[in-house]
Amino acid sequence: MLMRSASAALLVLSVTACGSATPATPAPDVWAVVNGTEIKRDKVDKYFQGMLNPGAPTPSEEEAVGAKLGLVDELITETLLLARAAELKIVPTAEEIDKAVAERRGTLSDADFAKELEARKTTADEFRAGVSRELTKAKVLEQDVTGKVNVTDEEVTAYFEKNQAQFNVPERQYHLAQIVVTSVPNQVNNQQNDDARSPLEAQRKLEMIATRLKEGENFAALAANFSEDPASAQNGGDLGMVGQAQIDQAPPQLRSAVMRMKPGELNTITNGPTTTLLALVRVIEPGQRSLSDPEVKDGIRTALKDRRVQLLQSAYLERLRGDATVVNYLARQVVDAQGKLPDAAVVR
Repeated sequence: MLMRSASAALLVLSVTACGSATPATPAPDVWAVVNGTEIKRDKVDKYFQGMLNPGAPTPSEEEAVGAKLGLVDELITETLLLARAAELKIVPTAEEIDKAVAERRGTLSDADFAKELEARKTTADEFRAGVSRELTKAKVLEQDVTGKVNVTDEEVTAYFEKNQAQFNVPERQYHLAQIVVTSVPNQVNNQQNDDARSPLEAQRKLEMIATRLKEGENFAALAANFSEDPASAQNGGDLGMVGQAQIDQAPPQLRSAVMRMKPGELNTITNGPTTTLLALVRVIEPGQRSLSDPEVKDGIRTALKDRRVQLLQSAYLERLRGDATVVNYLARQVVDAQGKLPDAAVVR
């Protein structure tokens, strides 16, 4: 990957906005205007620099313009959500911000945290401001979207009766999750961008995770924050359901670990520089599962709610834009360039 995600870049940097009315002819450095609030080039360029992975090849001009268009689009949405937060008088508490900052900082020492901020071309104050904005936006979506979605028992029953074949289990199933730590530097995809780069760092990280698990912290949250497996970290370490046939064909160490475990237990598997904390979430025996099984009922309810939240959120954000006065001047530049690359392609 040449660049970090746009949302990650927005998290650590602050937005400078001007509340003046939209000018007939905006200044060249204004790339968008949202209800009179300007989004300027220097801020977008700064976010863009924060997306770049140190040591990776410089993105092409086309990639740079595409990334900046995406950043402007996210900043438009953010501006609308923060304005809505002001209407609702939503402000995260200092304690909430402190906790979120600590979670994102992870195991980094003061020196390493300072280096990370420098690499992202931001400051500790800007990082904290970014965390505050993320919490604010999440609270708005919780109040205006997630909190309004309800799934009734009747809807759960109707779904089950229509899709009973989905709940017929042909073989024993193991629901597994993992946290992976390796002493080999690699491209991680966890929320903290946390990567152990030596055997000593890996050992300290494993000890930290073990301690926090003993203190009752959520396995999925720790996996999302610290696991170095790019595929599963973003899913909270969840590997989903694994059938008996697949377990039988797994390497002996993994197969033995799974077969010895009981639901809720953890096992440590070491293979060279890589250590995996493997969790057995549950075991499902073969046969037709019924709606009286709490896992079936809760699973259906969660799936239905997630689908509705996703739909409602898309419509909600579209409505916010539809009710606002939004002009994307960067998009206009790209279109007006008629296939040529505008000045926005320059990587500053």
